[in-house]
Amino acid sequence: MKVFEYSKIADPTYFKDGCIQAHSDHVAYATEQEYEEKVTSFRKSLNGSWNFYYSRNLAEAPKDFEKPEVDCHNWPSIRVPAHMQMEGYGTPQYVNVQYPWDGHEKIEPGEIPTECNPVGSYVKYVEIPKNWKKQPVYISFQGVESGFALWINGVFVGYSEDSFTPSEFDISDYAKEGENKIAVQVYQWTSGSWAEDQDFFRFSGIFRDVYLYTIPKVHVEDLSVRGIPDETLLNATLEISTRVKGKGQMHLSLYHRGVYTGVPGAEFPDNKKVLEETVSIEGDGLWKYQMKKPALWSAEVPDLYELVLEVTDGKKVLEVIHQYVGFRRFEMKDGLMLLNGKRIVFKGVNRHEFGATTGRALRKEDTLTDILTMKQHNINAIRTSHYPNSSYIYELCDLYGLYMIAENNLESHGSWEPIARGVRDIKEAVPGDREDWEPMMLDRVESCYQRDKNHPAILIWSCGNEAYGGSIIYHMSKKFRKLDPYRLVHYEGIFNDRRYYGTSDMESQMYPSVENIRLHLKEHEDKPFICCEYTHAMGNSCGGMSKYTDLTDTEPRYQGGFIWDYIDQSITAQNRYGETYQAYGGDLGERPTDYEFSGNGIVYGGDRKPSPKMQSVKYNYQNISVEFASEKKFTVRNKNLFVDTDRFELLIVLEKEGKKLAQYRGKLAEAPLAELEVDLEKVLKADKAEGAALAHALKVLGAGEYALTVSFLLSEDKAWAKKDHEVAFGQYVWTVEEKPGKTEKASAVGRFDVIQGDYNLGIKGEDFEVLFSLGSGGLVSYKYHGMQMLDASPMPNFWRAATNNDDGNMYQQRYAQWKIASLYVTSKGQSLFDAKPPVIKKTEGAVSVTFTYNLPTTPKAAVEVRYEVTRDGKVTVTESYKPVKALGDMPEFGMILPIPAEFSHVTWYGLGPEETYADRMEGAKLGIYHQDVKDAMAKYLTPQESGNKMKVRYAKVLDEYGRGLLFEGSQMNFSALPWNPHQIELARHAFELPPIHHTYVRCAMAQMGVGGDNSWGARTHEEFLIPTQKKIEFTFSFQGIFAIM
Repeated sequence: MKVFEYSKIADPTYFKDGCIQAHSDHVAYATEQEYEEKVTSFRKSLNGSWNFYYSRNLAEAPKDFEKPEVDCHNWPSIRVPAHMQMEGYGTPQYVNVQYPWDGHEKIEPGEIPTECNPVGSYVKYVEIPKNWKKQPVYISFQGVESGFALWINGVFVGYSEDSFTPSEFDISDYAKEGENKIAVQVYQWTSGSWAEDQDFFRFSGIFRDVYLYTIPKVHVEDLSVRGIPDETLLNATLEISTRVKGKGQMHLSLYHRGVYTGVPGAEFPDNKKVLEETVSIEGDGLWKYQMKKPALWSAEVPDLYELVLEVTDGKKVLEVIHQYVGFRRFEMKDGLMLLNGKRIVFKGVNRHEFGATTGRALRKEDTLTDILTMKQHNINAIRTSHYPNSSYIYELCDLYGLYMIAENNLESHGSWEPIARGVRDIKEAVPGDREDWEPMMLDRVESCYQRDKNHPAILIWSCGNEAYGGSIIYHMSKKFRKLDPYRLVHYEGIFNDRRYYGTSDMESQMYPSVENIRLHLKEHEDKPFICCEYTHAMGNSCGGMSKYTDLTDTEPRYQGGFIWDYIDQSITAQNRYGETYQAYGGDLGERPTDYEFSGNGIVYGGDRKPSPKMQSVKYNYQNISVEFASEKKFTVRNKNLFVDTDRFELLIVLEKEGKKLAQYRGKLAEAPLAELEVDLEKVLKADKAEGAALAHALKVLGAGEYALTVSFLLSEDKAWAKKDHEVAFGQYVWTVEEKPGKTEKASAVGRFDVIQGDYNLGIKGEDFEVLFSLGSGGLVSYKYHGMQMLDASPMPNFWRAATNNDDGNMYQQRYAQWKIASLYVTSKGQSLFDAKPPVIKKTEGAVSVTFTYNLPTTPKAAVEVRYEVTRDGKVTVTESYKPVKALGDMPEFGMILPIPAEFSHVTWYGLGPEETYADRMEGAKLGIYHQDVKDAMAKYLTPQESGNKMKVRYAKVLDEYGRGLLFEGSQMNFSALPWNPHQIELARHAFELPPIHHTYVRCAMAQMGVGGDNSWGARTHEEFLIPTQKKIEFTFSFQGIFAIM
């Protein structure tokens, strides 16, 4: 009888003991009815409550707990599947590059911590189903972090430590009738943990499904199905291979199903049988069938077949297997990756499997939500960063249509980053060239491939992530190719170690600049290029993304990339006040940690809803572009590989200053990868019935600003979105000038008194009062209908709250003088009484007051702010600055106005609906939008700059009764938030923001872009900075609004 030796888990050559051979993820059912009900009698789930004992290390763990005579019924319970740290045992720990034990225990690669290596001892008492009597019994663990030993009724069965692929054991010799004791001991850190240094929270436990299963006397252990079109795509080979226990017959049928609808009871539109045969099976078998004119699978048209296998012993059906099949040809040809003969572009995202309340024990409904959100926002590819995900997502990608880079479980960032810095030797890389690590690495490749090989969504296998280079990873890539000659192999890490250039079939890099991509393509013509990670989406980010997506149109061998990443890794927690919030690294007391670096998502971690960044992602990834020459002529480019534009509804809407005048609905036929020049007048003339209203409206345009929006909508319900969902759009904005000779708007009449005091200048009109303080230097009061609408004086502002990207590029240090200038700008000179007096000018019906504000900068600088008050109560503000070269550019140039917090609702005419920035305007439309002030603060993990609105013509900030202020400007930046930038950046969590006392309105000529190339040094691109080569001037106005008279 073998005995478990704990010391072996510190040996990288000991990673699997007693496990059965890896196999495909197909499910066997006893009958067709079981398949329809999606419940198999061959399985008994062990999910649910287990008895559990948590220990800080092995020395503190219960001894001999696995023995039958040790009663564990009264132990505390834990939910399975789950991480023990998410169930109140131990603490989740977030680290990125560094290993979790760094600084606590000094260990070398392969060794394990001893003082703090949490151990979870699990016990489940279970009876084997009576109808399984005399049948083999297996136990399957779909995922356990990071290593575990298994005992059945006190007998050691085996050990495994690949966290993210199944570990299965034959327990037939150990199980008995009646109650059985299943004992599992889980170790958080093993030698394999050195190869699981992914950028994520560190957990441990049985976090995926666990179940018992049996098999009939004739059983398909392993199934491989390939649908391989030839070069013409008119013919294909269906290749079916099996590994069978026992001897019998297999009746196989292939049905064409079509594209998944998602409609219960009518999931597929077709049920045509295209192949049927009965074959004898025993041991290994291989069958090939020729298919004519196969329907092809792609993300655009995920057309599926379904293979149904009925296994019999000649008389009785023993098991039924259903397997989706996708016919698609993916290949490298002339340095390009081609799908079904067309150059593919990955519009992808990296995705950690993560939920705010479950960690990596993700619920199916959350996974489905992710897939739907991706499809709705034009994402066409997922990289499973950086480990095999649960099987469910692969099935969804097959059904809904998403390409996959299926990544193997490997990252050892913390082992090689010191090598890159020159403080460790290359020999210390894991796995590097270390032969003792090779069996573990090849086994992980085997497990990854065998489980997921039947999914047409997978186009590329990835050896892992950020594990440097070396011979071992090269051997891993060769194993993938040997196992699967019909897919490509990816690995980015050879960027740092070029000795084994053939490891990756494509050049893959992280966060290169567009210029460096172009340079690489110019110097290397042998491989296509992808960004396996780009546009780092940490906090308020994704600026400049369009540069990368535009590059796919001009550089054929640049074939797209994968955003880092999909979801913020945050954990729902409670603060000291009992309030729920989203916690990030370090919030739970763990150290070392990398703090908020866990939050890089384009969706929020708590509710999985898209963040404002997704607006730009959707636009940049759209497959149809619309480019305008004028309001009547535009070019439509269909970037779809396989879909005509007439599959979509064409919607053209004409608006004047945000209000719809007319629209047209129709069709526009354009072939894939083609472009069409559209003459709108001809389109409307050809379809008079539908086009008459829009044609007429375009002919009678009066003076004003117009927007023509051309959209492509779903023409029918899809599994992932409803009819009329917008998949692509373009917008053209133009102005029709007033014709000469038109009568100008009559000037306001009525009271307009100017009161010159010793200390103040007052102006009173029919329904407003304005007061300037000559001593304090500013506008101190604006009343409208007797209501005070300013809480404090408007002041020049040059600062924005630092974003995560700003934090990473030393923004605060580089721009510190502008923060000080914003905080301490003053009209005073060297003393309270040393100030430049304001310049006052009076004309008929208008008064202007100009203040000079000194900035506490070195060298000295100043701004002038000119207020002009007119008879109608409008205050026009002009801010001007003569640049001081030594101070350089500034984060923002504008004014900030604290107004009553009751003014809590914003209506604006400008870009929307989401926040926009100089380098992230794509996806926004000119229109009229509404928002509560509190909702303008995006839910980024750390409070930071949020809520900016670009190209705003006007904005109203009102209370619940319609009272407030109207702001107008010439395509200005505008925001209204409950806090000012200095309050925002002092808070590390939303709950740390102070109570709301004001609404802070910021009107600005410009704000620098948010950047997004990376979050650890990359700066905002120069063209998105505020130019300071010449005098800057900005004008806007505000005026009271009072709905209740």
